[in-house]
Amino acid sequence: MTETEKLRSRPKRLRRCQLSVPGSSEKMMTKASALELDHVFLDLEDAVAPNAKSAARGMIVEALNNLTWTPKTLCVRINDVETQYCYEDIVEIVTGAGEIIDTIMLTKAKSAHDVMFVHLLLDQLEQKLGLKNRIGIECLIEEVEGMMNVEEIAACSDRLECLVFGMGDYSASQAMNLRSVGGDGGSYPPDLWHYPRYKLTIACRANGLDPVDGPYANFRNEQAFRTECERGNVLGMVGKWAIHPSQIDIAQEVFSPSVKSVEDARHQKQAYAEALEAGLGAINVDGVMVDAASVRILQNIIDKADLIGM
Repeated sequence: MTETEKLRSRPKRLRRCQLSVPGSSEKMMTKASALELDHVFLDLEDAVAPNAKSAARGMIVEALNNLTWTPKTLCVRINDVETQYCYEDIVEIVTGAGEIIDTIMLTKAKSAHDVMFVHLLLDQLEQKLGLKNRIGIECLIEEVEGMMNVEEIAACSDRLECLVFGMGDYSASQAMNLRSVGGDGGSYPPDLWHYPRYKLTIACRANGLDPVDGPYANFRNEQAFRTECERGNVLGMVGKWAIHPSQIDIAQEVFSPSVKSVEDARHQKQAYAEALEAGLGAINVDGVMVDAASVRILQNIIDKADLIGM
């Protein structure tokens, strides 16, 4: 399979909002199953105490198999490859619910080798279990080593679907002085996260992956959360994490094109196609210059709208 074919074979999924749900809470998983959103991940890492991880695996398998899930993408976040839990996380979850889950989310990836460990283990399990569903990988970049190697990581696996900037652990890894996860209290103008967001987004776009922004811990501060969503959206990220259901609508709104922008994009693209047939290379459409470069931007809007169903 060529690199182009690999890119085209990746599933197209909406990731405007990824909701984090503790895998050790039956109540929260039940509530999450009924929510209207793009993506939910059931967490076996930070949200689950070490002595509860084994039981949480079984609870996640039971929830995946027995609940009716409204979110479009079902994911399980596993522990990183340097822990004692990673191997069993993958084996138990895939053995118990491999036909149901869409992706596995790997935490704290530092190199391509970390991702390929998960890739090869999934190869073996899918073959052994006869799974028809090919499970994708989502990967958290949340260590300074991972950010240094993000280009290598983004290119390493055709199972890889998205990279997530995990600013919580990343802050600790870089010894940053912050008041809360995902924010800086205004002490670093204008955007503390600009460089890592930009770097990760470029690596993703060069390799056909979805760049996703990580959590904002103060879920009561809706305006600050909206601002962080808007910053990621401008850079080309496709969505943001939610740690509380109150953040879902904001993220899905910000990372969706407006109805008018979609209408304008389709109108301008059609006008440009007609102009090309007439031998014109750049045209004025309702006061806006449209040429080959701007049509590429318009196509991004149209593709997102098509995926959403607008």
